[in-house]
Amino acid sequence: MQKISETPTANLNIGVWASPLLDELRHFRRDLHQHPELSHKEFLTTEKLAARLTAAGLEPQRLDGTGLFVDVGEGPLAIGLRADIDALPILEETGLEYASVNTGISHACGHDIHTTVMLGVALVLRKLDVEGELPARVRVIFQPAEETMPGGALAVIEQGVLNGLPRILALHCDPRIDVGLVGTRIGAITSASDTIRIQLNGRGGHTSRPHLTEDLVFALAEIAVSVPAVINRRIDVRSAVSLVWGQIQAGAAPNAIPAVGYMAGTMRCLDGEAWQAAGELVDEVVNQVAAPFGVDVKLEHIRGVPPVINTERETTLIEAAARSELGEDAVTLTPQSMGGEDFAWMTQEVSGAMMRLGTRTPGGETFDLHRGDYIPDEHAIGVGVRVMAKAATLAARRHRDVAAGATQK
Repeated sequence: MQKISETPTANLNIGVWASPLLDELRHFRRDLHQHPELSHKEFLTTEKLAARLTAAGLEPQRLDGTGLFVDVGEGPLAIGLRADIDALPILEETGLEYASVNTGISHACGHDIHTTVMLGVALVLRKLDVEGELPARVRVIFQPAEETMPGGALAVIEQGVLNGLPRILALHCDPRIDVGLVGTRIGAITSASDTIRIQLNGRGGHTSRPHLTEDLVFALAEIAVSVPAVINRRIDVRSAVSLVWGQIQAGAAPNAIPAVGYMAGTMRCLDGEAWQAAGELVDEVVNQVAAPFGVDVKLEHIRGVPPVINTERETTLIEAAARSELGEDAVTLTPQSMGGEDFAWMTQEVSGAMMRLGTRTPGGETFDLHRGDYIPDEHAIGVGVRVMAKAATLAARRHRDVAAGATQK
C-alpha cells in the first residue's frame, strides 16, 4: 500500500475553505429537509442543486428524470463522489421548526445531509480550482432513488456517468457515531438485500377435515421455519446469510383452513458470491418444502442490491483525509451493517468505499435511521465536507503524479 505523499495539496486545510460556506449549507439542508421528495420524484431537489452549482460557475449535467452530476476542475477524471437525494415515505415526528411539509414523507435516513455535504464539496473544490489548487477533475454525483430496489445507481451507471472514473467514494449518516468522527471498514460494510414474497393457494375447508384440504397454513409454517434452516446449512455461515420473515397472513376464522396465504421477508448477505448462490437456493428450497402439501406456489424473488465492498486503497484514502482534517483519533472501525445500499452497484463497476459520517451530538441521544424522530447534528455537514473534499484533493494530486510519472517513463 503506497502512502499518500505529503504534498501542498495534502497539506491544504479544507476547513479554511469550507468555513465561509457552513451557514449557507445549513440553510440549504433545512430547506431540503422541509421539502423532501420520494424516489424518482426529486424534481425540486434537482432544481435547487442545479441552480446553486450554476451560480458557482459550474456546469451541472442533468440525468434522465431526476438527479445530476457536475465536474469540477480540468484534465483527467481522478475520482467520483456520490450523494443520494431521495427521501422516505415516513411521517416525520421530530417537531423541528423546519420539519417536513410533505405529509408522510421525510429525510429519515439523512439523505438531506448527504446531499448538502456533497454540494459543499463541489463548492469548495470550485474555489480550489479557481486558485489553481485542484490538479485533476472531480465528478460529484447527485443520485436519485437510492431507497428503491434495485436502486437508482443502476440508471446512473447505464447513462455512463461512471465512465472514466478510476475510483468513487460515498458517505452515509451514522447516528451511533459522534459528530467529528468517521467510521470506516475494509471489505463488506453493508449487506446484500433481497425481498421474497410467497403466495400459496389451495382448497380450503373445515379444520376438522384437514385431509380434504390443502393445508396452506401448515405449509406456510413449514416454509417459515425450514427454508432459513436449510439455507444456513447449505451456504457457508461466514457469509452471514440471513433470511427473516416480516409478514405471514392467512385465514380469518379459527375453524376454517383458508384458500389463500401470504408471506414475505428479506434475505441479506455479506458476501457477493454467496448472495448469488443463496438467491438460487431459496427459490429451489421454497418449492421443495411446499411440494408435500399439494399447494400452488407463486414466488416473487426481487433481487435487490449486492453488498458494498470497501477496497483497501479507497478506505485508506478516506482515513488519510479524515486524520489530516480532523485529527489522528477521528477514525473509528465501523461494524458491518445488514442494511442494503445501492452504492454497491457502483463499487462493482469502480473501486470504491463508503464512509460512515457521525451525526450524534456527543453525550446526546442515539437516534436510529428510518425513523420519524431521527435528528442528526448539523455540525456533521462541515465534517463531511472537509473529509470528502480532502479525499478528492488527495486523489487528484495522486492521479496527476502518477500520470506525470508515466509520461516521464
